[in-house]
Amino acid sequence: MVADEAEGAHRTVLVTGGSGYLASWTIVELLRRAYRVRATIRRSTREAEVREMVAGQTGSTDRLTFFEADPVADRGWAEAAEGADYVLHLASPMPIGEYRGTDLIGPALSGTRRVLVAAHAAGVQRVVVTSSVEAALPETPGAVATESLWTIASDSPEYEYRRAKTLAEQEVWEFVRAHGTAMEATTVLPAFMQGPVLGSDYSGSVSVIATLLSGKLPAIPRVGWDVVDVRDIADLHIRAMTSPSAAFERFIGSGEFLWLKDFAAILRDSLGAKGARVPQRGLPDFVVRFGARFNGDLKEIAPRLGVEQSATSEKAERLLGWKARSAATAVRDAAVSLLERSLV
Repeated sequence: MVADEAEGAHRTVLVTGGSGYLASWTIVELLRRAYRVRATIRRSTREAEVREMVAGQTGSTDRLTFFEADPVADRGWAEAAEGADYVLHLASPMPIGEYRGTDLIGPALSGTRRVLVAAHAAGVQRVVVTSSVEAALPETPGAVATESLWTIASDSPEYEYRRAKTLAEQEVWEFVRAHGTAMEATTVLPAFMQGPVLGSDYSGSVSVIATLLSGKLPAIPRVGWDVVDVRDIADLHIRAMTSPSAAFERFIGSGEFLWLKDFAAILRDSLGAKGARVPQRGLPDFVVRFGARFNGDLKEIAPRLGVEQSATSEKAERLLGWKARSAATAVRDAAVSLLERSLV
């Protein structure tokens, strides 16, 4: 599209966590809109992999360069930020893989602080930081999450991700208060992201679908999430980056609430024989609560049992013209991509 091609001409965006699920889609969208993109990766050995993922969507990665920079170390951040017009800080530890069972709060805070310091020193126009709807939850379970709310998170281990996202976002606003408004800041609070994966480094949220497809889950616990497509969240970050009305604002990116049984029904209905291993029967709450005493995964979901926690993206729709595609589309496309890439 001509409008998209002109949008980012001669503008440079630094994207942190470049190999990640959201970051890879954000890089794709930025390149489609003619931005020059710098991506940070923790290990330079991943550059070829990320280029291949992105090129599969854009055809070319000529305007994409890489910097080796780890959120938990100082090296590389000043060089990565120098000359950038915008920074999209998407890198954040998740309670999966190498971070499972480890401290999330320390890396989340120090990583956010490093990026903000580097961006400020480089004279970046605006930084957009990925938070989470988990940082804007009401005190009453089931009430609607909005940008005016801040989560009061327990210090219990099962709530560590929630606390990490809340404290890291608060770090952004503390930085603004301390350093003034010369560098603009905005935060984006995605709901439970689904949508197609570009490679094996996908979000923990998509692992829910992988588990359903694998047949490893014999029954379905009574939990659910507000679902949003990763491609729409990538678009929301770019809108938050460029819109004058987005400066110093929080924006929730949410879609529709789905129970896990709804995920399962979508997969069975849309995948035919490939969805044959998706469970159909429910798992009683008392079984989950009992199992939570011994199983970390069940302990993590037990507080969500029966809670229909929805969020509103009215602010993003009104101020930024943002619109989310259907949750069913996001779930189906995530599953199709996992199967096509033999990741299940």
